[in-house]
Amino acid sequence: MTSTSVTADPPAMTFSGADKFKLFIVVMVIVAVAESIGIAQFQIGPGKVVLQPMVWALLIAAAWGLAERLLPRLVQVTAGVQSFAGELLNVGLLLFVVKLGLTVGAALPQVREAGWALLFQEFGHTFGTLVLGLPLALLLGVKREAVGATFSIGREGNLVIIGEKYGMASAEGRGVLAEYITGTVLGALFIALLAGFITSLNIFDPRSLAMGAGVGSASMMAAGIGAINAQQPAAAVPHLTAIAAASNLITQVAGFYFTLFLSLPVCSWLYDRLEPVLGRFSKREVKQQISDAAVLAGIGGMKAKELSLADKLIAWAVMTGGVMIGNWLTYKVPVLQSLIGMLIVIAIALLVDLVKRLVQRLPMVLVLSVTATVLGIPGLLPFSDAMIAATAKLNFLTFTTPVLALAGFSVAKDLPIFRQLGWRIVVVSLTAAAGTFLGATLVAELFH
Repeated sequence: MTSTSVTADPPAMTFSGADKFKLFIVVMVIVAVAESIGIAQFQIGPGKVVLQPMVWALLIAAAWGLAERLLPRLVQVTAGVQSFAGELLNVGLLLFVVKLGLTVGAALPQVREAGWALLFQEFGHTFGTLVLGLPLALLLGVKREAVGATFSIGREGNLVIIGEKYGMASAEGRGVLAEYITGTVLGALFIALLAGFITSLNIFDPRSLAMGAGVGSASMMAAGIGAINAQQPAAAVPHLTAIAAASNLITQVAGFYFTLFLSLPVCSWLYDRLEPVLGRFSKREVKQQISDAAVLAGIGGMKAKELSLADKLIAWAVMTGGVMIGNWLTYKVPVLQSLIGMLIVIAIALLVDLVKRLVQRLPMVLVLSVTATVLGIPGLLPFSDAMIAATAKLNFLTFTTPVLALAGFSVAKDLPIFRQLGWRIVVVSLTAAAGTFLGATLVAELFH
């Protein structure tokens, strides 16, 4: 099978300052509505599903984006602005990373107590995807796409691994791309529902569940630990959040090498031996246009560009406004206190961004995580305790609501590509995501 090569850059999408301001207002409205709805729970068999404000924010934003042509022009969020929302999401997550780092720093003693469990749970993250996903893919008749879709949860680093080894036009490339798009569109919502349901069964230690939530994606981790924390005592929330953040950082850093040297070779080896046995069903071909369309759309950062400082400040303004609204409506924290805490978080992000501009090869997320963690250690620096006290007033979950509101618009933007994937590869991708959460949780549970 040959692939149509893509040589031209994607058409530039233009939008004005008024469009950006409109996006800011729309996200603030969505956050306010989502926080006002609050938490909803319903029973499914022995467990329950917990729907938090971040889930409402994602669903409302996705519906808002999909209904673009039906809405009055004044409140329309066009396709170009939806793409811009996706770019803001990546930058907005940097503030989320700072908050996680500060949380880890303040809770280092508890994180250290996790000990070997934090290290070994990574094997669950690494192999959980293929343990559940690969057999199902083969039973459904998926061919070599199964390797790309099940050796990982298909984040940016995993796209690079497959692109270097097989090429993105290969079957493996189409598989990892399907996993990436599925995770982008449905990952956070799926993990939130799954984690909430598994937590409600009361069969795992909450620390094990927190480690399982650190799947290597900030938005998916936020959704997962949010659903877990919603069913825990308030006093346990900072501890569990710190464990999840540490697990997520390990998965992002060490997980790249785990997938490169362990899970991908094992997945390919297992495919060659299991496919003749389990691959009994014919598979509809995954459309080749997925690869080309995804490149044109800039999926996976293949056409990503660096945002200007002004646009980064817009992203951080969206995050700040969303956190202040959530903190005020849900946790009754005065707006001024939230603003002071957010300004500290932004100052840390700006500092690391400056260093990144001077030394461009530095991995931004890693440096930001380490810096925030060090700054968050009580008593380490003269200003550490005051900074920790100010940022502690920022509830972790209030960061997730604006994050998933921006993600919702990204869902609306990517839905045309998502529709091309076919139900088999979507089911396989979600099963792989479930596998990484359950695999890490099971391994961590051995230590608890």
